[in-house]
Amino acid sequence: MTTTGSGRPATPTLREVRWTDLAALAEIDRELFADDAWAEPTWWSELAGRPRRDYVVAVTPDGEAVAGYAGLDHGGDTADVMTLAVRAAYRGSGLGDRLVEHLADRATRGGAVALMLEVRADNGPALALYARHGFDQVAVRRRYYQPGDIDALVMRRLLPAPRASDAVDAIDAVDAIDAVDAIDAVDAIDAVDALDGGRQP
Repeated sequence: MTTTGSGRPATPTLREVRWTDLAALAEIDRELFADDAWAEPTWWSELAGRPRRDYVVAVTPDGEAVAGYAGLDHGGDTADVMTLAVRAAYRGSGLGDRLVEHLADRATRGGAVALMLEVRADNGPALALYARHGFDQVAVRRRYYQPGDIDALVMRRLLPAPRASDAVDAIDAVDAIDAVDAIDAVDAIDAVDALDGGRQP
């Protein structure tokens, strides 16, 4: 683990999840979630679901260790938090707060107006984290987590309207590129026509 001069963990950097991260993510899932952990094949499936599935990993400044990770499902007006985890050594460092806000920002830029999640009713630190970031409980799924018959609390955070600079989402961006290509194609045809016209007797 990379530390600062004071002995505290160095601030991790957020980046997109890569396939080379998946073994580490599966290991951390086993460490943190036990019966609810995702195996490596599940992580491969999630990564294959991009761009609808959207995952970010927090890595130490040297890039050699994973401090935490989080992911979204972009489902249109509503985005869902698929997972969020912070390793024990980085708890209390503000990394969980960074990950929550990063997901909220990505969901907003993706066009969502609400962000949903499910959390174990017995996970006090996670409940406090989500409440601190504007999530409200909207439903309960009884005995959702097994074994143990633990309820799942369904929570929702309403998101602001996208900023004008973020209004074009990934699909719109592709449409914009296609439109530019179409304009370029028309311009090219016009240019050829002009040249052809200049050669007329």
